[in-house]
Amino acid sequence: MLESKTRTPEEIKKYMFELKEWLAQERNKPIEEMTDFFSKRIDDYDHVHLSHWAEEYAHIADYFDTPLETLLDLGCGTGLELTSIYQKFPSVKITGIDLSEDMMDRLRVKYADKDINLILADYFAYPLEAEKYDAALSFETLHHFKYLKKQKIYEKLFKTIKRGGYYIECDYIACCLEEETICLEQYEFKRKENHISDDVFVHIDIPLTLEHQIQLMRNAGFREVHVLYENKGTAIIKAEK
Repeated sequence: MLESKTRTPEEIKKYMFELKEWLAQERNKPIEEMTDFFSKRIDDYDHVHLSHWAEEYAHIADYFDTPLETLLDLGCGTGLELTSIYQKFPSVKITGIDLSEDMMDRLRVKYADKDINLILADYFAYPLEAEKYDAALSFETLHHFKYLKKQKIYEKLFKTIKRGGYYIECDYIACCLEEETICLEQYEFKRKENHISDDVFVHIDIPLTLEHQIQLMRNAGFREVHVLYENKGTAIIKAEK
């Protein structure tokens, strides 16, 4: 298991100062639609993500219980998290859902010898079968969505996970309510300025605090929600059905 590292008050103060400076620099830059953002960066995607979350990718399977026969990977991208999963569960049957065809093409090449079902779709809209999976996973994907969107996907995940199963999320978490608030304000400002309707997915980070994240999972019906790991702006959360 990974060792947690939380920010000190001094580190939070420094981080928030730097975040506000960065948000100001980004304020008037054009907004990017989600799939276009990732398609333009497909050649650097793995390198960039591993430079930030190499340890989390390498150890994500440590947080899954055995046995594991079926797994839903929400926003699977190029499948960086699956290397760890397949090392621990070589025979697991995985269903991956993602919006980016370019990234899923990379995933197919990586895991051509595995029993994996890939679905090119919007996971908010795609119908999920009730009580189908032993567990579900999302890795650095849900921090682009607002409260109501997250509530909807947690409700869908709760329904598609088998009784006694669980959901693991590794994601970007706001250090405090101020970070959550200013990121959301920037998100709303950029949508309005660029005349982007609410039904278009855009690549802007709007993380929630741990408290708000956990509350949404509990609202969806999960009986127990535990924070298993923190690394400053990243957390691994387990929600049990």
